[in-house]
Amino acid sequence: MSEKHIVTAASCLRSARLFNYASIVSIGLSTLLLVVALNMNTKMSFLPFVLSVPPIMLWLAGSIFVYAALAHHPDPRVVHYNRWAGYRYYAMVGAMVVAGQPLYGIFEDGRGMLLVWGIMALGIIPLGLRDILRAGKEDWKDIEVNA
Repeated sequence: MSEKHIVTAASCLRSARLFNYASIVSIGLSTLLLVVALNMNTKMSFLPFVLSVPPIMLWLAGSIFVYAALAHHPDPRVVHYNRWAGYRYYAMVGAMVVAGQPLYGIFEDGRGMLLVWGIMALGIIPLGLRDILRAGKEDWKDIEVNA
């Protein structure tokens, strides 16, 4: 006999927003660390880069588990929000890996790095906030699943 489990509406909403929340925090924290490091009086030119990369790399690694866990959620709307948040994050981070060096080379100082991080932030944060708000307006219902 199979047991029935309830996936609550609140759990579905939280799952639909999770990838977006973490992506926004990752990019926001990374950009903040970059700005702080650029404004420090130090002779170590690599310091802004060293301080700003870990949040992105940690979330890049953690996001794979979140994406995989939510890819087969019983509510297709959760899968939809997760999929688009993943597309955005992976596309922006991947694009900046490829295009980051030429963009950085435009200024050849901290402003080039700020340009790269700014483009990532503009690609992820506004659309992530839009999806968080959209998910909040959806009519989420409890789902009964067989376990």
